[in-house]
Amino acid sequence: MLTELERAQSPGEDTVPRAAPQADAAGPRTAAMADRHAMTVDVEDYFQVSAMEPRIDRADWGRFECRVERNVDTLLALFDDHGVDATFFTLGWIAERYPAMMRRIADAGHEIASHGCHHHRVSSFSQAAFRHDVQRAKAVLEDVTGQAVRGYRAPSFSIDERTPWAHETLAETGHVYSSSVHPIAHDHYGMPDAPRGPYRPIAGSDFLEVPVTTVELAGRRLPCGGGGWFRLLPYAYSAWGLRRATGRDGLAAVFYFHPWEIDPGQPRVDGLSLKTRVRHYTNLGRMQPRLARLLTAFDWTRMDRLFCPAPGGEPAAAPPTPATATAGP
Repeated sequence: MLTELERAQSPGEDTVPRAAPQADAAGPRTAAMADRHAMTVDVEDYFQVSAMEPRIDRADWGRFECRVERNVDTLLALFDDHGVDATFFTLGWIAERYPAMMRRIADAGHEIASHGCHHHRVSSFSQAAFRHDVQRAKAVLEDVTGQAVRGYRAPSFSIDERTPWAHETLAETGHVYSSSVHPIAHDHYGMPDAPRGPYRPIAGSDFLEVPVTTVELAGRRLPCGGGGWFRLLPYAYSAWGLRRATGRDGLAAVFYFHPWEIDPGQPRVDGLSLKTRVRHYTNLGRMQPRLARLLTAFDWTRMDRLFCPAPGGEPAAAPPTPATATAGP
């Protein structure tokens, strides 16, 4: 691993490895899967993250300084500079309050997708309540932007063994894909036995689950698809993990982050645990230049264009067949 990490830092390594077409037990792979990747943004503000729940009631969200608009505009400029189209998984609460911002995202060519209404974890809902939440969020996002909402990402990657009805509910409410599974073990979320690549969780349905990217090393799954790990660990780690997953394993990467992660001037919330403070505030000032480097190093596009394009669009990456979808990595 050290040798590969050192190689990731060496000159000339900021290009995507071009993996040859291959196939394995997880299903067919194509060169396109390894050459192009999905850039995603979870649009929520700093006071809305799950780690803040013990200190901030949702009923009090309106009392906090909202900084999401300025941060999203910075990201739009950054993506434009690098010629990147991305998917913005957005809270309905945000869309209702910042409709002009949402239209700017859509007008810039990015995909609008759902992050639910108020950042409730799916495991906190009954099936009926979850249905209401995703229907409402989808309607708000579509009304504000005029763009069909096809994708969904669960807050805190909270689709797991406790929510066996979640994928079917999403399909029934008009969603085409989800990116709600993080196939690792974590203290807040995770499905460590889930497939690492795209799979169809509903037998006989085209509905697709596209997990966030992980890498395997010595029999262990490690996160490398963004979030806090991208800020907390050296850039070389994420670059190595993404190259290993896309090159050796032939997977299209799915990377995610939040607008508040590029905002070192955000207000500090009192009373947080040491773990939460470290996870939330570390390296905020380094995030934007790291993102710029990442946008240059890999070829990024929207989730829908990569995995489930509309008829006549770009070809989708081939997922595992239903027979192998639940068989693990």
